[in-house]
Amino acid sequence: MGAGGTLFCSQSWSFVVCNYTQKIHAQNNRALALKSVLVHKLTNFTNQDSILRKPQNLPVLRLKVVTRAADSSQPSSSAITSSDKSIVPDKEFSLAKVSFGVIGLGLGVSLLSYGFGAYFNILPGSEWSALMLTYGFPLTIIGMALKYAELKPVPCITYSDAQLLREKCATPILKQVRSDVIRYRYGDEQHLDEALKRIFQFGLGGGIPRRSAPVLQMIREEVTEDGKYCLVLVFEAKALQLSDLEKRQAKFASFFGPGISAEIAKGEKDALYEVRLISNTTL
Repeated sequence: MGAGGTLFCSQSWSFVVCNYTQKIHAQNNRALALKSVLVHKLTNFTNQDSILRKPQNLPVLRLKVVTRAADSSQPSSSAITSSDKSIVPDKEFSLAKVSFGVIGLGLGVSLLSYGFGAYFNILPGSEWSALMLTYGFPLTIIGMALKYAELKPVPCITYSDAQLLREKCATPILKQVRSDVIRYRYGDEQHLDEALKRIFQFGLGGGIPRRSAPVLQMIREEVTEDGKYCLVLVFEAKALQLSDLEKRQAKFASFFGPGISAEIAKGEKDALYEVRLISNTTL
């Protein structure tokens, strides 16, 4: 190359220059694309309405805490009356609820049976046969006599609120009446026989025949509307009317008193009458 001469570029240099130019254009295109993405992101980020807008029509949940002070005092009678009315199952075990007639009869028959079997060499223990026969015979007789004179207990329905009041509000006579009629008795014609004899005056002037005497069917423990303990005697009296018991209401209160009042009411079924013995003792 000389002064004022022509510049000749070889083909290799032209390729390098063109390739370098294409790379610069590609980098510029990538920079423009990145810039547009950043501008779009910043535009969305600064859109306060779309980000900070509070959702509408969503349910608002509020937690309400109610505190109640613990009451360490005794429950009042009104609270007991309006609370639990469930029936309390009778799970109390007592020898008075066991039939001695069944026990004596079962034991006596067992001794007699084994004694005879051993005596005739059907069963082992022949040397004890005489002793078993000696004791088995009187036990059988006693068991039969007790079974014949046995008076079965009547059903007792106890509500849970009445059970809570029984110990503090029931009078000793009401407790004794309940205890007497829910156990086996021997020698009595019926439950509360002495009480009925004095109240209805069997065979006397102004009284009723003994065959017309009411028969106790069941008892019930409950609480009255004003929170008092009540023992309900349910009688069956086919030969009597409600008026026959109502005119003896004062005698019921007097005999099972003191400290109670008596009420007479018709039972749920025909010929059933209820004598309500209400304790005047309250908490």
